[in-house]
Amino acid sequence: MKFCKSKENKLALTVGLFMAAVHAIWALMVAVIPNALQSFLDWIFNIHFIVPIWNLTAFNIVNALMLVIVTFIIGYLAALLFIWLLKVLKAKK
Repeated sequence: MKFCKSKENKLALTVGLFMAAVHAIWALMVAVIPNALQSFLDWIFNIHFIVPIWNLTAFNIVNALMLVIVTFIIGYLAALLFIWLLKVLKAKK
């Protein structure tokens, strides 16, 4: 299994894990300080001249796990796609 040891795979795993970790922290913050996060979101939207229309929902462990897993998969696949595109563009030179 050469692919599992490749630099591309390691980079994609790193990107996926980083994105998953950021979203795991977000989910943890939703569980611990939801009111402060809602105030932060309202403030962010207001300074962008956007009426805040989104509200945080109650923490749900199943949703949190799905968020982290899906984010990892998307980050991993996006990194692989980016690496592949770089290789294609480099090969055309």
